[in-house]
Amino acid sequence: MRKIQMVDLNGQYQGIKEEVNSSIQEILENTSFINGPKVHEFQKNLENYLNVKHVIPCANGTDALQIAMMGLGLKPGDEVITADFTFAATVEVIALLQLTPVLVDVYPDTFNIDIEAIKKAITPKTKAIVPVHLFGQSAQMEAIMEIANEHNLYVIEDNAQGIGANYTFSNGTKVKTGAIGHIASTSFFPSKNLGCYGDGGAIFTNDDDLAHTIRGIVNHGMYERYHHDVVGVNSRLDSIQAAVLNTKLPHLDAYNNARKQAAAKYDRAFKGQENIITPFRSGADDNHVFHQYTLKIKNVDRDALAKHLNDRGIPCGIYYPIPLHKQKAYMDERYNEADFTVTNQLVKEVISLPMHTELDDQQIEYITSTIINFINA
Repeated sequence: MRKIQMVDLNGQYQGIKEEVNSSIQEILENTSFINGPKVHEFQKNLENYLNVKHVIPCANGTDALQIAMMGLGLKPGDEVITADFTFAATVEVIALLQLTPVLVDVYPDTFNIDIEAIKKAITPKTKAIVPVHLFGQSAQMEAIMEIANEHNLYVIEDNAQGIGANYTFSNGTKVKTGAIGHIASTSFFPSKNLGCYGDGGAIFTNDDDLAHTIRGIVNHGMYERYHHDVVGVNSRLDSIQAAVLNTKLPHLDAYNNARKQAAAKYDRAFKGQENIITPFRSGADDNHVFHQYTLKIKNVDRDALAKHLNDRGIPCGIYYPIPLHKQKAYMDERYNEADFTVTNQLVKEVISLPMHTELDDQQIEYITSTIINFINA
């Protein structure tokens, strides 16, 4: 059996090796390292894939979130609602901009932000909602957009884990995650469903004026060289990373389908195991692209299971072990523990298994049998 990886980047690379090497070699030979033709080509191809008017590449996913908020003109003290159960980058940029993070609970099945919790958290200072498409499954975007329209709020989609997923509206219309809110961000960190070989990110929007503002922000506030019209940052996707992403983009749907097939095999293996709750799918099959395959473990020592797996050569992840509202940097006396019952429980139960495009049946059988044997011992 091949060594099990949490994410098998080398295995994926072997399948596209010639394409990747050729595209990187092209950059090395034409030396267009910054804002070269490959960056613009990737931008256009991603716009077409997402069916969104504007993609603005940048240096990483955290920058993408920060720049999105800068582009909206949010001011210090403005409140931004987001999920308590997610990676810290989402709330980190809110705090960096001296905005006020307002953390709310999530659903116990999808792990995505709770609609009623959003409604409860809105105050006259609220200016934006940041839904996170956690683990690759779309948040309830129709309801979120309705709330935003009612209260005149911005919606900033954190699509770092959900690229390629579709959200199906009640009228049957399908829209790619990242193309629904007023603006969205994504990460191209190597382990993402669409990942480069370093750092990278992008901002998406259908708003022409907002896109213009964002393009200045990512490049030191310049629209014309040495003319700084807005306060900006230095955050650009380099051409080599764009070349890698441009090679991978035509394969994205196939990669996501491979992840869904692996998830289905996991599901079948765990069927009937009452102490193992497999990932819930909300809506259509294409709503979840399985950036992570995350179990909930009941009535069993989750941390002991994680050690058992690691001892047997099976990597796993605890995403996430501490709620954001309990992190030292983001503690706030405004928070009431009674408002975070789901998140506080999830952090004790969740465990993410290897999930990538190269998982084979032998690996999945070994992973699932090892877990089942431990739980039933």
